[in-house]
Amino acid sequence: MADTKKVAVIGLGYVGLPLAVHLAKHMPVIGLDIDTGRVEELKAGHDRTREIDRDRLCDTSMSFTCEPSDIAGSDIYIVTVPTPVDEHNVPDLGAVRGASRMVGGIIQKGAIVVYESTVYPGVTEDIAGPELEAASGLKCGEDFFLGYSPERI
Repeated sequence: MADTKKVAVIGLGYVGLPLAVHLAKHMPVIGLDIDTGRVEELKAGHDRTREIDRDRLCDTSMSFTCEPSDIAGSDIYIVTVPTPVDEHNVPDLGAVRGASRMVGGIIQKGAIVVYESTVYPGVTEDIAGPELEAASGLKCGEDFFLGYSPERI
């Protein structure tokens, strides 16, 4: 299928992994997580979050990696990294910023970057977008496209 898009899912926790496994039924998917132990467990068919059972995990066509270079050339990047809050309910956007810089370092013109991390209004356009632009040298809305899809769990 000439229109098949390659998808990279960044963050393979309880949001990213089920999404990646589902998408892999329809298109090429590579999942990236910075936790090498997590990636090795997934490659061995074990999901510590228990979101995906062993049979489904072993049956998926997707691949797993810790290396950002492995997801370069994807058409769509879906960021599902955690956004924990502190004791004052202030979100820590460090993982969102880090994932944005990482994706920005490898995206090409025409890419779509979608955030599914739980963030407050404005983070995607005011924080993530500028991080992507700075790391890539590309212009949001012209060279690459940005979206947000809130995950409700």
